[in-house]
Amino acid sequence: MFMCMLQTGCGSTKTEPLKVEDITLVRENCFSCTFGGVKHSFIVDLPEDLDNAPLVVMLHGYGSSAEDFRTSVGFEKGATPLGYAVVYVTGAPAPNDSTSATGWNSTADPNGNKDTEFLVSLAEYLQKEYDLDKNRTYAVGFSNGAFMIHRLAMEAGDTFSALVSVSGMMQPEIWDKRSSSNNVSFFQITGEKDDVVPKNSDGTAKYAKAPPIEDVMSYWVSSDGAALKEKICIGKGSVLTKYANSDESVQVWDLLVKNGGHSWCTEKLNGFDTNELILDFFEAQTMKGIQYVRT
Repeated sequence: MFMCMLQTGCGSTKTEPLKVEDITLVRENCFSCTFGGVKHSFIVDLPEDLDNAPLVVMLHGYGSSAEDFRTSVGFEKGATPLGYAVVYVTGAPAPNDSTSATGWNSTADPNGNKDTEFLVSLAEYLQKEYDLDKNRTYAVGFSNGAFMIHRLAMEAGDTFSALVSVSGMMQPEIWDKRSSSNNVSFFQITGEKDDVVPKNSDGTAKYAKAPPIEDVMSYWVSSDGAALKEKICIGKGSVLTKYANSDESVQVWDLLVKNGGHSWCTEKLNGFDTNELILDFFEAQTMKGIQYVRT
């Protein structure tokens, strides 16, 4: 956790974690805030029943925003009727690059924004503000937002119990420091023809610094202590492989989208709806989460 130094009365210092501050209602459901002096915005969509509702944090791709991501994917339309609170969050330009657009520090650049700490702090604020379920706090990202999802899964598993990466990869800086064991459910959606995500299947991994997505998914399976449960075909020839540990308290799903690119899949183009599939994944966590409490 990023810390600030406070002077105590006896002359010694103590550390206090930074928190989301300056939270201001801009218009209905839309807020601005700061974290460590960095400006962000977020949009909150709430279910009718807020009592102990699960929370889904949505991370946009590079150069986008909370509003644009919400408009393009509309995840809240299917999620809030099922009882989920959904928050779309806007990233920030890199502090060390004046030419950069809004995005996420998925490489954990020490000179970059403290995005893991920010997203944990925002989740904790929303949990308290709306009385949400701390054991069912999830995150979804697309492209650069999905790169950040891999980092969150590695660094913030105590906060986010299930995460979804759509067209995402794990940055080499995160891969090189990976933990030997984890306790997070993870869902990766990869287009067969995605020209951004390195893959062994098409040879693109040979030319990339980042690890092949096949190796990354093998890592999530093994580090979660999971085993193969089923492999099914969905949509227009896409293959969904599901893994779980012995009591299914942790699950890993891996979808290879037939002829898919670097995109958010739709029923019309791919034969399945990404939003519905993600909700299926979260509902699987919810069903076992009734009795399972993370420690």
